[in-house]
Amino acid sequence: MSKVISSSAAISLIRDNSVIGIGGFGGFSAPDELLREMAKSYLTHGTPKGLHAVCGVSPGDLTEDGWGLSIIKAPGLLSSIYASHVGMPPAIGRAVSSNEIAGYTVPLGVYGHLLRAMAGKTPGVITRIGLHTFCDPRLEGCRVNELAKNSGREVVSLINIDGTEYLHYKPFRIDVCIIRGSYADEYGNVSLEEEALYSEQAAMAAAVHNNGGTVIVQVKGIFKRGVLDPRHVAIPGALVDYVVLAKPENHPQCYDGSPFRPELIGDVRARLDLLKPMALTPRKICGRRAASEIKGGSYINLGIGMPDSVADIANEEGISHQVTFSIETGVCGGLPVRGVGFGAAFNPEAILSITDTLDMYDGGVLDAAILGLGEADEEGNVNVSKFGTRCTGPGGFIDITQSTKKICFIGTFTAGKLEYKTGDGRLVIEKDAEKTKFRKKVQQVTFSARYAREMGQEVLYITERAVFRLGADGVELVERAPGVDVERDILARMDFAPKISPKLKLMDERIFTDKKMRISFIDE
Repeated sequence: MSKVISSSAAISLIRDNSVIGIGGFGGFSAPDELLREMAKSYLTHGTPKGLHAVCGVSPGDLTEDGWGLSIIKAPGLLSSIYASHVGMPPAIGRAVSSNEIAGYTVPLGVYGHLLRAMAGKTPGVITRIGLHTFCDPRLEGCRVNELAKNSGREVVSLINIDGTEYLHYKPFRIDVCIIRGSYADEYGNVSLEEEALYSEQAAMAAAVHNNGGTVIVQVKGIFKRGVLDPRHVAIPGALVDYVVLAKPENHPQCYDGSPFRPELIGDVRARLDLLKPMALTPRKICGRRAASEIKGGSYINLGIGMPDSVADIANEEGISHQVTFSIETGVCGGLPVRGVGFGAAFNPEAILSITDTLDMYDGGVLDAAILGLGEADEEGNVNVSKFGTRCTGPGGFIDITQSTKKICFIGTFTAGKLEYKTGDGRLVIEKDAEKTKFRKKVQQVTFSARYAREMGQEVLYITERAVFRLGADGVELVERAPGVDVERDILARMDFAPKISPKLKLMDERIFTDKKMRISFIDE
């Protein structure tokens, strides 16, 4: 019997106040046809309403009236969200920040593992991931606004097993999920062959189906049973209740404006050697300095934003083949896509599920991780998940930083408009940016320095003008840029006095020139 139904029939199955799983990751693979039909039904008929959304990195394109969860931003449609990141759909992030909907944010790997736990009907996820961060119930317990704190819902608890502390993330029932694939057959077998990311679509389908929920999948094409290549089928029809055929305009591969980019899935190879080198900006300076921490043959995670500059540096220097860059989305190798397309890569060597990837990360497969620096404090804690009233969530940041031997946080030393001169081997700060990023105490702990010390991790904080390392008692200044005055340009712009290494040295002058650095990840 065919499982194919219309989008309106699919949305009519969703009851008010349901817990709804929503597939996708950032700029990729969201069920936008179904989301638009949901918004239409709510605005026309007032239903479904009061939904409790569950997702990983919430899909969106960073615009107010764009794609992903931005489509269902109408007040009253959602009453809560449980996710690892809520920043890509700005209206949803703002609704959490302004306490209009209850917000719970968890590490991305925990989210994926929890789906698997729910699929297998196990008692949840027991892990050390999140200890001493805002996820720890001794701090915020993943409840990031007052509605969540006052709800009485406990999403995580602290437990002790044989004298060791762990966090127990608790399972819950998802009533219905709307996810997406590339193609399906009439029985509901779903192929992901044209998706740049696999995200957690299959795990969500299993979690919902195995607990009596309804699984609805949006695809761009439907075929007779037996036609699909079984090597591309990631969700078996036994898990799928209904299939919806999307209009082409509601099924882009990515929200970056192009309907389909074959170089993101290996159908063609892009000529990366033809890319124009980056301009010499703080982004490039930080990327160059971070690149010097990489050794040949390493497996390296790159975070969103400035960290992907490291891959650009490697490509520019012609040494990309000496290492493998990995993204928590499951993409291995290639050159990470910037902006809304983050998570995918040009010329990937492998595409795995997010949860499979974070399994490997949790076990220590990474040699190093290069991640963004939102703000840091005198203890060495880092915050990338909440600033003022703006709450975004951690994404995979906590999973990565608590499982990796070496961490490099990179970002500008201050926030705002920076006026500077460089190019001659020096950096001259002409007018500093207005906001301080090295604070007495961070607003929210996304990276725990205490945990890092306990685990013996090597941690660096790399900026365009200074490099710090995590020591036994806090952060220590170990390098400065040529041309930078320590007192005026560094210490006076911090809310605390760091230790200063007796061996304080200059950063490599080549970092501050327009020429190639002529570096190699392999010692020669």
